[in-house]
Amino acid sequence: MAEILRYEHVNITYNGFKAIKDVSFTVSEGEILGIVGESGSGKSTLIKAAMGLLGDTGLVTRGDIWYKGKNLPDLPASELRKLNGPELGMIFQYAGSSFCPIRTVGAQLYESMTEHKHISKEDFRILAFALLEKIGFDNAQRILDSYPFELSGGMQQRVGIAAAMLLNPSVLLADEPTSALDVSVQKQVVEEMLLVRRTFGTSIVLVTHNIGVIGAMADRVLVMRNGEMVEYGETQQVLENPKEEYTKLLMSAVPRLRRV
Repeated sequence: MAEILRYEHVNITYNGFKAIKDVSFTVSEGEILGIVGESGSGKSTLIKAAMGLLGDTGLVTRGDIWYKGKNLPDLPASELRKLNGPELGMIFQYAGSSFCPIRTVGAQLYESMTEHKHISKEDFRILAFALLEKIGFDNAQRILDSYPFELSGGMQQRVGIAAAMLLNPSVLLADEPTSALDVSVQKQVVEEMLLVRRTFGTSIVLVTHNIGVIGAMADRVLVMRNGEMVEYGETQQVLENPKEEYTKLLMSAVPRLRRV
């Protein structure tokens, strides 16, 4: 598989504090990379850097983040905005919080599409129906006509997946997409993200503190602690034969999900 995303010796700071220290990894087309570690380990910072979402105080101070031959930290903000959505999609930890509560889901999804491409409402509806049905919604019309608060947390998260996939990005960056969900809904969201990979060939970078979710989804895993790489390799190898005590501790602390 061809490489689509590469981090090379990346350092990231916030107000001079070094949050990420010399991190390198690659993601191939259609691959799922899991990034795991406890809170504050730098997991979310890593993927936000690719989309320029580090805020006013965050900065890539060393290294490169390559996407299809472009070094993302070097791109002007205007050019990066063109990539965010059509090329790089994001699923946030609390998808419901990214929706406006007083507008329907359909209106918000349509607006997000028209920011990047011209599409009629009828063509949008056809596309949205097909996508929502592919990720497990039986009544796509009801979802589009609903307000976010009318959906359960699990349904909001699934709609968040749909929102990220509407423009068919090559890479989907998922920031703790299951952490706010109970175990049964976690499994459903995992299955739907895997369906996205099978259906669209999407590469996924999955940030989580849950080794069980990593074991169920990821082809490779990067273990982070205090902004540094602890282990990196094929998921089965890392989980079944961890070299570092920290990885062993993570594995013992979280129950496994069955691999789908």
